[in-house]
Amino acid sequence: MHPPHNPFENAMAQLDLAAKLRNFDDSFIDSLREPNRDIRVSIKVKMDNGGTEIFEGYRVEYNNSLGPYKGGIRYHPKTEINEVKALAFWMTLKCAVVGIPMGGGKGGITVEPKNLSKSELERLSRGWVESLSDVLGPYKDIPAPDINTTPEIMAWMADEFAKISGDKTLATFTGKPMAKGGSEGRNEATGLGGFYVLETLRKEIGLPEKCEVAIQGFGNVGSNAAKIFIDHGHKVTAVSDSQSGIYNPNGLDIKKVLEFKKNTGTLLNFSKENPECKNITNEELLELPCDILIPAAFENVITGSNADKIQARAILELANGPVTPEADEILFKKNIPVIPDILANAGGVTVSYFEWEQNLKGEHWTPEQIFEKLRPIMETASSEIFNKAKDVNTSLRMGAFIVALERIQRKKLSSI
Repeated sequence: MHPPHNPFENAMAQLDLAAKLRNFDDSFIDSLREPNRDIRVSIKVKMDNGGTEIFEGYRVEYNNSLGPYKGGIRYHPKTEINEVKALAFWMTLKCAVVGIPMGGGKGGITVEPKNLSKSELERLSRGWVESLSDVLGPYKDIPAPDINTTPEIMAWMADEFAKISGDKTLATFTGKPMAKGGSEGRNEATGLGGFYVLETLRKEIGLPEKCEVAIQGFGNVGSNAAKIFIDHGHKVTAVSDSQSGIYNPNGLDIKKVLEFKKNTGTLLNFSKENPECKNITNEELLELPCDILIPAAFENVITGSNADKIQARAILELANGPVTPEADEILFKKNIPVIPDILANAGGVTVSYFEWEQNLKGEHWTPEQIFEKLRPIMETASSEIFNKAKDVNTSLRMGAFIVALERIQRKKLSSI
């Protein structure tokens, strides 16, 4: 069997597996094999040097059975349509897993944002909205930040949309700065949601009360997860960014690591100043002995070729699609539970949904109110998925897929 080549093939392989485990209607499953819409636009941007450059932008609107399309916008030079379609598909299931009234979408621009000045970046971001304004809206399609997009970019986009459409709710974009209609708790949402999921499932999957944790990816999600796990008495022994990683079996001082990363922009050379730490590669981090391995960066990092070497007792997917279907099979046979992305990292989209709700109601909730609403949603979804996986005698991922697909199918049938 050849491994699937791209994230969308992986996503469809997962869909096929779930369809086999439950007697879903064929036409329903077929309707999920392609997005409702896949829109590509050319964005002309006036550059600071007076010239004009054209960038490719896109939005994949996958499925809106449960509510308006919802999903991030990424700015990345390697972004391509199969990745975006996969992410939009997973968003559809993720919203269904946590039971929020949203569908799935994803978008972005093929660009290296580091090469643009701030004013070029602003013109590009506003250009994306201008090109797509007729498909966006608080009840149609609600984008959010993703890789290389920030609250400030969301503020530009929300402002541009308000100018074009006259919509003053600010509810078309989430992940905005607090002063511009953003929500409390958004930064911690994904890591904290993942923590609530793990706490709900920890005993069920045989993990100790205090765990050793290794985290691949030290951006917003990974660094927040590290802080949250340490604050709750767990030990983070390894972290890595795109260039390098550090490992200390006795536990890392995360405050020090964060400070170093903030000052230097990298984890390289951290061990020179802290000799108790050892430099490791991203690949080595994945294969460390630990209780919980958290991939928190890109898709396809645990594959058929390294799944056998994984020594973690469980995997918590805070990234989207980090484990391929081939690796899933190997890990399931090795009794290493994988808590899947569509459950583990759904805290992010749940708090985005809260932001949307606050904007529409003209309210601003406190962090306590946000976390009080988030926790039961994540705990309920975790229990439902664990029970479904147990009933069907399958993996947690397939349990999550079945729960999500059943919800979408019920909604489709009730609206016919």
